[in-house]
Amino acid sequence: MTISAAAPRAVVARPVRAALVPLLAMLAGLGVLLATASLVQLRLGLRPLRRLVQEVAAIRTGERARVDEDQPAELQPLAHELNALAADSERALAHARAAAANLAHALKTPVATLALDLADDPPRAEQVARIEATIRHHLARARVQAGAVRAATPLAPALHDLTAAIGRIHAERALSIEVALPDDLTVAMDAQDLDEVAGNLIDNAARHARTRVTVAASAEGRLVRLSVTDDGPGIPAADRLRATQAGMRLDERGDGHGFGLSIVRDIVELHGGELRLDEAPGGGLAATITLPRVART
Repeated sequence: MTISAAAPRAVVARPVRAALVPLLAMLAGLGVLLATASLVQLRLGLRPLRRLVQEVAAIRTGERARVDEDQPAELQPLAHELNALAADSERALAHARAAAANLAHALKTPVATLALDLADDPPRAEQVARIEATIRHHLARARVQAGAVRAATPLAPALHDLTAAIGRIHAERALSIEVALPDDLTVAMDAQDLDEVAGNLIDNAARHARTRVTVAASAEGRLVRLSVTDDGPGIPAADRLRATQAGMRLDERGDGHGFGLSIVRDIVELHGGELRLDEAPGGGLAATITLPRVART
């Protein structure tokens, strides 16, 4: 015997739908809740790591000497190793500076004596001068070869002193040196290195300028952009790269041995910056460098 029963489809689908809809809504809500909880947990869990990254960046720019070792247990070994690395870098920098100073002291007197002995022999005296410039060039590189840039030097006082001194050197030419510098810029560079870099740029501009040299600086995030422009003949675009090579002189008039711009480039690059040579507005040369900035804390 066969018994058959029939009913509209809606009669069967209605209870199934009534059971599935709340279940699916509950599953969707649970999924959103779990995703939100995972995201919050991930952000909270990575917060100590982000803080550690910021502290390492502050060490590089000279705002800190060490990272905070009060970290979660998983990050404490990393913090210890980072501080040990910073200490090793500090010692290496101190040794490099001491070695450079010792070398300079050892060579200063013999080279000066040789220059006096050859004062009446211009060709040989010029070669001694080139030897002295080469020594200065490599000593400038040795001072920053360790790569640590924890020193902090206010920019405005250093550049005002430099422009005043260079202005006195070129006083007979009635040269105008204009300075436009914010008072609150500090660079992560030793004062001696800053004098070497900025002094070479300003003196080079003053020697080639017709009437005016302009020194300007501005902050760009973690960098300071320093520009020195003159209204002289400038450097053709094809020769600008050669102008930064050691011993290369494009203008044989006057003093100099072609090491100024190469020293600037080396020191700036070893501090993580760059040197650019461009045509100044209205003609002349615009030399621009970027240096790591120390933010106010």
